[in-house]
Amino acid sequence: MRQIVLFIASSLDGYIARPDGRVDWLFHDEDYGYSDFYDSVDTTLMGKKTFKDILSFGEFPYPDKKNYVFSRKHGLPHNPHVEYVHGDIPAFVRGLKKEEGKDIWLVGGGQMNTILLSCGQIDRMILSIHPVILGVGIPLFGSGIPAERWFNLEGVKTYSSGLAQLTYRMKG
Repeated sequence: MRQIVLFIASSLDGYIARPDGRVDWLFHDEDYGYSDFYDSVDTTLMGKKTFKDILSFGEFPYPDKKNYVFSRKHGLPHNPHVEYVHGDIPAFVRGLKKEEGKDIWLVGGGQMNTILLSCGQIDRMILSIHPVILGVGIPLFGSGIPAERWFNLEGVKTYSSGLAQLTYRMKG
């Protein structure tokens, strides 16, 4: 069965972006395993706010993947790279995991991360922790209190930049 993998960067204090969505603090000096990870997935999941932030970076970065954007609003502008999903997120994701294919990348943001964590749908997390304290921003898990879940540590990679990449698998 396909797995949902949260591959995401975070500050030391648990923020994935500044309050306005900017990620100007992320390191870009090397790949940090991104290319291998990107090749291991064929689908992305993201919330509408994250999708809007991604569009502000310029060209859509995942044109070769099947991309789902979750939103409560209907009538969003057409985008050839994404399919909008308006219904029950956990049910949609459970069905998606049963389909044939590679793993599924949970791009984020904080609200999507919380919803999928709370319903037990995040199978693995690869957290790239940047050595910076932002003090304020969009939390890794936002919009409510996520359900308690336990994960096993599978691996740790450290880089000369100070970045630490932690890989966890959900227990059970």
